[in-house]
Amino acid sequence: MQDRGPFLEAAAAILGQRGLTYDPELMQPWLTDWRGRFTGQALAMASPASTAEVAALVRLCAEHRVPIVPQGGNSGMSGGATPDGSGSALLLSLRRMDRIRMFAPAAREAVCEAGVVLQTLHSAAEAQNLRFPLTLGGKGSATVGGLVSTNAGGTQVLRHGSMRAQVMGIEAVLADGSVFSALTPLKKDNRGFDLKQLLIGSEGTLGIVTAATLRLVPALAARAVLWVGVPTLAAARELLLFCEENAGDALEGFEVLAQDTLEDVLAYLPGARAPLSGAHGWHALIELAADHAAADDLPDRAESLLSRAFELGRVEDATIAASETQAEAFWAIREAIAPAERARGPAVQHDLSVPVDRMPGFVADAVDQVERAWPGTHAVAFGHLGDGNVHFHVIAPPGVDAGEWQAGPGKAISRQVHDLVTRWEGSISAEHGIGQLKRDELSRLGDPVALSVLRSVKQALDPLGLLNPGKLVPLAPAGHNP
Repeated sequence: MQDRGPFLEAAAAILGQRGLTYDPELMQPWLTDWRGRFTGQALAMASPASTAEVAALVRLCAEHRVPIVPQGGNSGMSGGATPDGSGSALLLSLRRMDRIRMFAPAAREAVCEAGVVLQTLHSAAEAQNLRFPLTLGGKGSATVGGLVSTNAGGTQVLRHGSMRAQVMGIEAVLADGSVFSALTPLKKDNRGFDLKQLLIGSEGTLGIVTAATLRLVPALAARAVLWVGVPTLAAARELLLFCEENAGDALEGFEVLAQDTLEDVLAYLPGARAPLSGAHGWHALIELAADHAAADDLPDRAESLLSRAFELGRVEDATIAASETQAEAFWAIREAIAPAERARGPAVQHDLSVPVDRMPGFVADAVDQVERAWPGTHAVAFGHLGDGNVHFHVIAPPGVDAGEWQAGPGKAISRQVHDLVTRWEGSISAEHGIGQLKRDELSRLGDPVALSVLRSVKQALDPLGLLNPGKLVPLAPAGHNP
C-alpha cells in the first residue's frame, strides 16, 4: 500500500489537533451506516472547522489521490456516507461546521453551515416566530449538509416540497478544491445552468456542500390533526383529492397506514391507543395548518371538511385531535411504524414512488405478487400518499435467520419490488437516495440515456473519481466511455 504518512502529516497541518484522528475507537461509530447494513474502514477521519479548511483538504486529497467520503449526521438510509472496506478513503465529517452564519427574519432566510443539526435550525426559527418547513424522524441528528446532499423529504413535502425547494443558495467545495459560492438567494437568475440544483441530491459525488441559504416560512399559529378511517387505499386517494379541493393551502400532510400496521404499532408503543373505536382497512393521518391570518378559522374549517366528507361517504369514521397532546399522540403512531415493523421481525424496506393516482393499484399489485411469490412473508405499505411516496416493507416469515434471509430471499424480494415499481413507471428511491444500497439496481433499471448523463456529469466535475466513490453513479458498461 502507498505510504500515506506525508499526506496525513499535511492534513494534520491543515486541520490542527482537533481536526484529524486515526483513533479506531473515535472513528468506529461513524464507520457503520444508521441501519447497520454497511461497515467500512477509513484512513482517518477529518473534521474541518471552515470552508477554507475543506477546500485546502480537498486540494491535498487531489494531489495525493486520496478518496473522500463526506458525512453529516450519519443518519442516511442507503449507505451513502459509509466508506468501503479498503481503508483507503478519508472520512470527511462536516459536524464541526455547525454555525448559523446569518439569520434574517425579515427576509425569511437563514445561511447554515453543513453541520447544523435540523433540530437546532427548527429551534432557531421558532425563536424568531418562523419555521423551517421540513421535518423527519432523525431531526436530532440529520444535518443541513446531509439533507441537501440527499434531497431529503419528510412529512411536509405535500405543502412545502422536498429539500430541493427549501434551498435558495449553496456553497460547495468541488473536486479540485475550488469553492463554488452561490449563497445569494436570487429569485430570478438566468445566467445559464442552475448549478446549485445539480449539487442538491448528488450525495457528495459532485461536490461537498459546506453551507446553504434556506427559506423559512411563518410559524404555525394553529393546526388541526385528523385521524380518518377508510375501507381501502383507493378510498384514501379519493379522500386526498377531496382534501386538496376543499382544504387548499391548509393541507400540510396526508399519511396512510393499513389496519394491521396500526395494530403492530399499538402492540409496540407503550401507552398508545387506537384513535378510532373500530377497525378500518386503511387509516389516514391528515394535518391542516394555518398562519396567524387564518388561525381563528381553522377549527371550523376542519369540522366542516369532515362533515362534508361524511355526507359524501368519503370516510367511515374520523376524529379531530382535541389537544396538542393528542395531536402529538397521533403523529407518534405514524413515527413508530418503522421501529414497530423492525420489532416484528427482519424485513426488507423499500422507499418507492409512483404517480399519486396510481399508488392504490401499485400497492395492491405489489402486495399480491410478493406474498404469492414468497409464502409466509407479509408486505405492508405506509407513508406519504400525498406526494406519491410509500415505504414498502416485506417482513420475513416467522423463525427465519435474519442474516441469511436478508442476504438470500430478501435481496430477491427487493429485486422483484424494484421490477414492479419500474413497470408502474415509478422510482426505486423517492427520498432516501441511492447511496451504495441501490446503485446496482439503478444501473440495472435506470434509463440508459439518463445514466449516461449522470456518468458524464460525474466525469466532468470529478475526473479523478475521488468524491464519494462507489455511491449513486453506476459504473459504465465495459467498453463504454461517458
